[in-house]
Amino acid sequence: MVKKKKNIKQNILVTGGSGFIGSAITKYLVYNNHNVIIYDNNSRGKLSRLKEIQHKIKFVRGDIRDKKKLFSIKSKIDTVIHLAYVNGTKFFYKKPLKILDIAVNGLLNILEFSKKKKVKNFYLASTSEVYQNPIKIPTDEKEMLKIPDIHNPRYSYGGGKIISELYGLYYAKKYFKKFVIFRPHNVYGKDMGNEHVIPEFINRFKKLRNNKNFLIYGSGREIRSFIYIDDFVLGFDKVFRKGNNLEIYNIGTSQKINIGNLAILISKIIGKKIKFKKRKVLKGSPTARCPNIEKIKKLGFKQKISLKEGIKKIIS
Repeated sequence: MVKKKKNIKQNILVTGGSGFIGSAITKYLVYNNHNVIIYDNNSRGKLSRLKEIQHKIKFVRGDIRDKKKLFSIKSKIDTVIHLAYVNGTKFFYKKPLKILDIAVNGLLNILEFSKKKKVKNFYLASTSEVYQNPIKIPTDEKEMLKIPDIHNPRYSYGGGKIISELYGLYYAKKYFKKFVIFRPHNVYGKDMGNEHVIPEFINRFKKLRNNKNFLIYGSGREIRSFIYIDDFVLGFDKVFRKGNNLEIYNIGTSQKINIGNLAILISKIIGKKIKFKKRKVLKGSPTARCPNIEKIKKLGFKQKISLKEGIKKIIS
């Protein structure tokens, strides 16, 4: 966890604050003496993630699309950190309309709420999915944002975030003192849910017998860069305190690994021998994703936990 900084105490609303990333950000804010209100419907969030600080936060249960419930919050708000969304690859394909509804109507609600409350600062969580298959690896924040195939439901997720960034940015120029976009890249850690590659692999390995086929989608050569949740919070800390108005920041690591080697790494840590069984990759899944993190490195960010160390932390 990030050490306490000398910050001006703020009243902060975190939407999606009981989710995996949201709860980590909430803890960081509380440990740095800010007053925090969480707004979340707990559809995938869990208050158990915040057990040790639950007495220090205010929790309001509500859907970000429920304008009446959101506007029932009467407290003074200095800063909004907007994370409320639906993550997890399987949801991209199964619930595209819901994802777009949250992206558009949820954003409009929180922006209107912030305007009414005269919120000064707004931090918008985006995603590496806005890059899809990027032209450059590692990928910087100036990479073209795109929707390669409007008929592919996967792109509801990245497309929704592109809308959020575009609408938020131009809204911010009129109504906010400070507006910052951050794009997380493959964040992992304990208690993140099983709809993501690392916890899914770990759970399947634990049930697998030696020398049995281990299923992976694609060739195994697809590249990703993973950042452990504690390192992500370190990156968010730099963006929160030092990020410039109307700027966009990747938060991730430049440590690359292909999916086949990721599976081998986990198998060695758990102590299982495997053979690969391959299936066709899901349509729209990028072949490579690795962020250029020079912008947050200039703010002082340094990775502390390697992928191997992070996986051991989860397994232990």
